[in-house]
Amino acid sequence: MAITPPAPGGTRRGVLPAVMLALATVVSAVASLNTAVPSIARDTGATQTQLAWIIDAYALVFAALLLLGGAVGDRYGRRRALAAGLAVFGAGSAAAMLASDPGWLIAMRGVLGVGAALVMPATLSTITATFPAEWRTRAVGAWAGVAGASAIFGLLVSGGLLEAWSWRSVFALNIALSVVALAATLAVVPESADAAAPRLDVTGALITVAGLGAGVYSVIEAPAEGWTSARTLLGLAVAVLVLAGFVAWELRRPNPLLDPRLFRVRAFSAGALSLTVQFFAFFGFVFVVLQYMQLVRGDSALLAAVGLLPMAVTMMPFARGAAPRLAARAGARPVVVAGLALVAAGMLVLSRLDEGSGYWTLLAGLIPLGAGMGLAMPPATAAVTDALPPEKQGVGSAMNDLARELGGALGIAVLGSLVQSAYRANLDPEGLPAPAAEQARTSLATAARLGPDVAAQARAAFADGMHVAFLSAAVALTVTAAVVAVLLRRPASRDGEVPGTDTDPSRARTNLLA
Repeated sequence: MAITPPAPGGTRRGVLPAVMLALATVVSAVASLNTAVPSIARDTGATQTQLAWIIDAYALVFAALLLLGGAVGDRYGRRRALAAGLAVFGAGSAAAMLASDPGWLIAMRGVLGVGAALVMPATLSTITATFPAEWRTRAVGAWAGVAGASAIFGLLVSGGLLEAWSWRSVFALNIALSVVALAATLAVVPESADAAAPRLDVTGALITVAGLGAGVYSVIEAPAEGWTSARTLLGLAVAVLVLAGFVAWELRRPNPLLDPRLFRVRAFSAGALSLTVQFFAFFGFVFVVLQYMQLVRGDSALLAAVGLLPMAVTMMPFARGAAPRLAARAGARPVVVAGLALVAAGMLVLSRLDEGSGYWTLLAGLIPLGAGMGLAMPPATAAVTDALPPEKQGVGSAMNDLARELGGALGIAVLGSLVQSAYRANLDPEGLPAPAAEQARTSLATAARLGPDVAAQARAAFADGMHVAFLSAAVALTVTAAVVAVLLRRPASRDGEVPGTDTDPSRARTNLLA
């Protein structure tokens, strides 16, 4: 239970904007630096692998520590967690702004992820603890809207900043947002905590970081090391074993970070899987396509960001209107499956892009991608949260956050590595000295400065890699749609389900975590 009662109306009106600003600060940072990738590559000499790490370090640490961050807020106070997270986020951004080499930038992006993992779960928990039931639904709806729109906001604002300044301006924006959000938090957000919160499962969190870190490291480094090399295969095997150890550890814990038994509830598993794969495709796509638009098509950072707006414009009406109405009439299953199929179709169209494609081909892929995400996200999110009892909605919220951030981290790693693997394989710059040829293979931005012939070949090689990556994403989405269709089918019996649960998310109230 919260240690303070729900705030009066005047205070509530101040709380919501404060937590929305804190949420927008950390969510916009997931996507905002993508527009600056070409600029970072040119200024720091970062390779494609290092660029993937610069973007993914934030998403990976964010995802790995989300559950622990939520538990910290519940135990020690959500206001404290918000303030501490925003302070860490701002300090990390200031240090990143001064970076001159890729390694330091990667490390500081990881620090930003630590701050974000404290902030994001505390925003939703603060709403739940502060607002009475009759206000809570609207407040949570506003939270979801800000969470969805902030990524696009980050892309547009950072694109505009890059027109006048360097990539360091993106971190300056982070600093400004975190300072204002911290001041608002300290001024109006009341303290709340769970008096019965269990001890923190620090060991479980560390196991998660180790397992996810080993897996993502192996995937990102695979283009240089080789996908079948002993180092890559050993790293992936270690990741699987460590994450299996996490499952075993959590099963023995009386109060786990995430109870693995929850995944025996079909609706919960279907929702979590759908969200993970949607954001796998979405963030992997954004990471790759912004490089394509700037380094292959020659668009400016702002024009590239604006070029993605049709996806957001399509997504919003489907998410706010069509998806809830269709799910109410037909159930979650056909809506989620149709949404995933549309996203797969969009990725299939986008896989046809090459160095000579016009904007209309890109637009033809963006529209089904946005419509599919808008259809699939709301019922998948509801499936996760509705599969838990009312007193454990914090776990459902954390799982939704985790699915999004983990999917994003994996998408950037996997799709970025597929692009880089095909790029290296298809680029053979004849006539260049060996060191220059290797530099061209490690970075499209470097290859673009090595003469028109090498630049043209590099652009074609990058487009070949993009074809492989987007086609792979389309296959993953199609398989996921089939799995979700099976998981959300109406069962003839309760065999295989957790006792006391139901696969219909509207009735799946359990005491699994009690």
